Amino acid sequence: MIELTLTAFIILFVVIDPVGIAPMFAGLTSGDSEADRKKTALKGVCIAGLVLLLFTLTGEPILRYLNINTASFSIAGGVLLFLLAVDMVLVRDSGLRSATVAEQAEAKTKTDISVFPLAIPMIAGPGSLTTILLLQDKGVYSQETIVILGVLILVLVLTYGMLVLAVKITRILGETGANVITRVFGIILAALATQFILNGLIQTFPAWAGS
Repeated sequence: MIELTLTAFIILFVVIDPVGIAPMFAGLTSGDSEADRKKTALKGVCIAGLVLLLFTLTGEPILRYLNINTASFSIAGGVLLFLLAVDMVLVRDSGLRSATVAEQAEAKTKTDISVFPLAIPMIAGPGSLTTILLLQDKGVYSQETIVILGVLILVLVLTYGMLVLAVKITRILGETGANVITRVFGIILAALATQFILNGLIQTFPAWAGS
């Protein structure tokens, strides 16, 4: 369980990337007061948390209903996370990790960005949703799920804290500093994604494990 806790924390923290979200959030809320930014951050994190919680409880049964086995999803999810890692290393927005440039421009015209693009896709995006399912090997109502939910809450609390401090973080790190951290996270995620792919292939072709 300690290994699962550390793995879940690292992957979820890297995928959600609150350090990388902070500068974007600061830019989208540049005209808001500190109180309004806190309100938007709290609403966005809560909505994202509900989406991730719902997906945690229903994602695996949906896959089972669609007759998608864990090996297939591990390979597909690993590929998706690897593409996400490439985006992070190249520091580009394809919509996997955050809102695209066009979506961010659209968000600037909105008075409330808590649902879009903050909650979805910046926090509860394809990467975090996929990660939740990849970490659940023993079903929804297992001890693993309790650990994952606990880690998820911790990461969301840290995300909220960094959003509240977004302006200060942006001032300290600058765009270059945030991009350096995102690139490092991307390299770590690429290795973890590769492991998910290998796990799926070994489940599909057990003979490979002994070779």
